[in-house]
Amino acid sequence: IDNARLAGRPYLVFFGFTNCPDVCPTTLYELTDLMTELGPVADRFAPLFITVDPERDTQAILAQYMTAFDRRIIALRGNSEETAAAVKAFRAYYKKVPGENGAYSMDHTASVLLIDRNGSLSGTLDMDEPRATRLAKLRKLVNA
Repeated sequence: IDNARLAGRPYLVFFGFTNCPDVCPTTLYELTDLMTELGPVADRFAPLFITVDPERDTQAILAQYMTAFDRRIIALRGNSEETAAAVKAFRAYYKKVPGENGAYSMDHTASVLLIDRNGSLSGTLDMDEPRATRLAKLRKLVNA
């Protein structure tokens, strides 16, 4: 996906990774559920899931992982430099956290960023907020 496909259209950005044990799949399931409830309104924004673990998250792995969620959620992957640039552009955060025997996890920004049709941050979606609040924020985003 490129800037031309997003121009003039609101979108969501969520940074995560496929090996995430809880926050990422939970957020993507919640987003899927919200989009289902919104119905056709959800067609008016582009939800993006950007991996912060391009080392493990190949395009094939991302494609398989995303089959569990709403088909309108677009998974994006870049190389290490592109990932760092995307995270920086959205003023987000990620860090590789070493584990045992060469294993690792990724610490990252867990909020869903709401980007208006002008490309400006208009807020965040926190999955701990009441459902009605999250739905209202998404409706406001597409109607602004």
